[in-house]
Amino acid sequence: MNEPDNAEIEAAIEKLVDVFYTRARQDALLGPIFEAKVQDWDAHMRLVADFWSKILLKTNRYAGQPFPAHLQLPIEPRHIDHWLALFSDTTEAILPEPYAQTALEKARMMGESFKAGLFPFIDKEGRPSRHPPA
Repeated sequence: MNEPDNAEIEAAIEKLVDVFYTRARQDALLGPIFEAKVQDWDAHMRLVADFWSKILLKTNRYAGQPFPAHLQLPIEPRHIDHWLALFSDTTEAILPEPYAQTALEKARMMGESFKAGLFPFIDKEGRPSRHPPA
């Protein structure tokens, strides 16, 4: 079997982003957050595809930082875990190896980094929190 070329991987990335966001927008937990925050879906999906192209193909189309965009979202650690599960299922179904593995490693690392950055405290019940315990 031949190694996929960059054009095939770019097409797979676009499909991944399209399928993921179709699923995420319909998801009971994630859908309302996306629908409330994303105003221009075409621009958002291009930005996310550019991000994954940079990660997987070392292109230079994405120059931003994902973390700041997520600071003001009304999310909890369970949202990040759920996003990762949905992203993992979609990635494994669409991206060829080893690209799928690379994307999943990056997504897991980002999820852990986002949780550490967004929820640096532990509340009185022992749960991650954005604020120090009162």
